[in-house]
Amino acid sequence: MSRVVVVGAGMGGLAVAARLAVKGHRVVVCEQAETYGGKLGWYERDGFAFDTGPSLLTLPAVWRDTFLKTGRPMEECVDLVEVDPVAHYRFPDGTELDVPNDRLRACAAFQDAFGGTAGEDWRRFLAHAGEVWAVTRKPFLESALSGPRDLLGWSRRVSDVRTVAPWRSLDHVARRFLRDPRQRQFLWRYATYTGSDPRRTPAALCVVPWVEQTFGAWYVLGGLRRLGDALYQRCVERKVDVRLGADVVAITVDGAGRVDGVRLADGEQLPADVVVSDADASEVYGRLLPRRLATARGPSRRLAASTPSLSGFVLLLALDGRTAGLRHHTVTFPADYSAEFDAIFGRAPQPVPDPTVYVSAPDDPALRPSPDTEAWFVLVNAPRHDPSRGVDWDREGLADGYADHVLAVLAARGLDVRERVRWRVVRTPADLARDTRAPGGSIYGTSSNGARAAFLRAANVSPVRGLYLVGGSAHPGGGLPLVGLSAEIVADLVGRA
Repeated sequence: MSRVVVVGAGMGGLAVAARLAVKGHRVVVCEQAETYGGKLGWYERDGFAFDTGPSLLTLPAVWRDTFLKTGRPMEECVDLVEVDPVAHYRFPDGTELDVPNDRLRACAAFQDAFGGTAGEDWRRFLAHAGEVWAVTRKPFLESALSGPRDLLGWSRRVSDVRTVAPWRSLDHVARRFLRDPRQRQFLWRYATYTGSDPRRTPAALCVVPWVEQTFGAWYVLGGLRRLGDALYQRCVERKVDVRLGADVVAITVDGAGRVDGVRLADGEQLPADVVVSDADASEVYGRLLPRRLATARGPSRRLAASTPSLSGFVLLLALDGRTAGLRHHTVTFPADYSAEFDAIFGRAPQPVPDPTVYVSAPDDPALRPSPDTEAWFVLVNAPRHDPSRGVDWDREGLADGYADHVLAVLAARGLDVRERVRWRVVRTPADLARDTRAPGGSIYGTSSNGARAAFLRAANVSPVRGLYLVGGSAHPGGGLPLVGLSAEIVADLVGRA
């Protein structure tokens, strides 16, 4: 069996390591940070605890499959609970909406909140999204994708192409099915699940709310970080050698053009027959590979042509007191949602003046020191850290000033917690970039902006023999479900090589 080095101990890296280990490969995982989990981060202080990455698990079957095929069922490792409602939404006109985590009740909720034809419109939209899911699941999400040629067979089925309509945007789907502008605003938000602009992201992204309302929305008691803990433990059980604080500075290649290992910052050379990188694809092709290979290959050009995903500006709030009627997730929308994407993806990026504000506040005793306190994770979509051509999030005073502004926006929308803040931690895109080496703090690597976005994202099989890519910057994309699928794809590819 092969000697495998996995670069990065994010969820994709750990998942592929566990899958390869049960196949008999000797696996070493090298992680530059002093902890594992990547963007599935964790922060705790004074009895308060926060997930600093994902706060919701959708399509749990992906991770059930990962745990089952590497040892024991997921339910023996973590406690999953349904999140219902998935989120509470507040709209600029004062309308409030709780969205259940199943389709039938969601239609009824829209009808009750918006009136008119909202319930029937959502039913029609979900029927269309289900058709798109059926057509795209296998070729786009569960198979390796290296370029448009991979879809030649699929594209011959004219009816399937018409269903997916790759030339259309998510905004087009919203306008086709949803007459109420608030409902269209609700659908737009799902573009941010891939760090994208709904006016430019492909219509196929309509499957995201369908998946959420078909397979449910879930939370891991104690925080989603517990899922990362369980996956790390699974790697240990499978005899994976996980090295934390082991910074890979180069992927080395032999004279025949095949990977032969990695070199660490301390000079140690780890030999390998296969290297799987969970680092951002731009790091692989821009820093880790020999320059003669990185610059001569197509992936570098495709990555340069892609649009980086948005980032996030985060507040971790330790609050005294309790908020009446607080849901697990709360989303408050601005009057002009389109302006948010102009600020992030426009020619002159800037912090969003009137942002959508997302609050995650699970009612989980493990996250707070006492029953009369709350731990809030507050997220605002933000342009990535780019001092030369965009926003310098390290500029003196910017982070604290913008944090005050976000709290003022929340207060104006009915959630004033400024007098209840015991302490706060501010995390900018620059902090995310430093912690995870995601370029500029781009959460999802490249965005899904544009009809060709799926083909600009890094393929799982690199042009360098023996080198594979896994994780959010590689196919099929970012977010816990897709990262888990990428690990399954790569493990199968290595097994067939």
